[in-house]
Amino acid sequence: MAHELKSRQTPVPASTTAIGSNSIDREALQAARVDLAATFRMAARLGLQEGVCNHFSAMVPGRDDLFLVNPYGHSFDEITASRLLVCDLHGNVVEGEGVPEATAFYIHACLHRVVPRVKVAFHTHMPYATALSMLEGEPLAWAGQTALKFYGRTAVDENYSGLALDDSEGERMAAALGDADILFLKNHGVLVAAETIAQAWDDLYYLERAAEAQVKAMSTGRPLKPVPQETAERTAAQMQDGDAESALAHLESIKRQLAKLEPDFAE
Repeated sequence: MAHELKSRQTPVPASTTAIGSNSIDREALQAARVDLAATFRMAARLGLQEGVCNHFSAMVPGRDDLFLVNPYGHSFDEITASRLLVCDLHGNVVEGEGVPEATAFYIHACLHRVVPRVKVAFHTHMPYATALSMLEGEPLAWAGQTALKFYGRTAVDENYSGLALDDSEGERMAAALGDADILFLKNHGVLVAAETIAQAWDDLYYLERAAEAQVKAMSTGRPLKPVPQETAERTAAQMQDGDAESALAHLESIKRQLAKLEPDFAE
């Protein structure tokens, strides 16, 4: 990867490398393409995108060296299953037309490589969660039930140092993530890490809803009323039970909606 890239608008000048059709489970890959494309489209409908600058990635099923990512220059509402790129962890596009945005490689490739448990990574500057990343202290106040979904699952990267245009940025984010699933990038945005596309989508959606409720509550000027720690821990554990099943149902729901509203997402 080129370390001289100057801006997040500069795509990685990746080469294109062919891969054999027998080295990938094509049925599983297509299903992942459709699922990931659905999350892009619904994120756009909900106002979670920022121009053409944010990115979602998911490891190719059965592979630890290839991942799906959106191509540079397309907004989330333009993404289709076939438009997604398959890339390796070294800056090469192995399937698809176009190249990813530079920061997509410096963040996602590094995260998938350094933290193998992260099979899916969504990075956005969605407005309410990003607003909380701009405040001093802990981003979530644990004052609303939706926020408790993330109790004990968040981490904070305090060391914003500009655009993510070299490997050190991705490595720092990976280290800051640790065992967490949600990383607030101070002065920047958020990163959601998950094992499946469904879980990443579910967390992304509810994280923004929790952040929105908190920002609106803070705007009243009245003090927040945090949930006691014991109750927060118990509620978080309750939410984790069946969370994977609920996340899958959530993903299937948005695919049904999109099949009616924007059926081309699956093409």
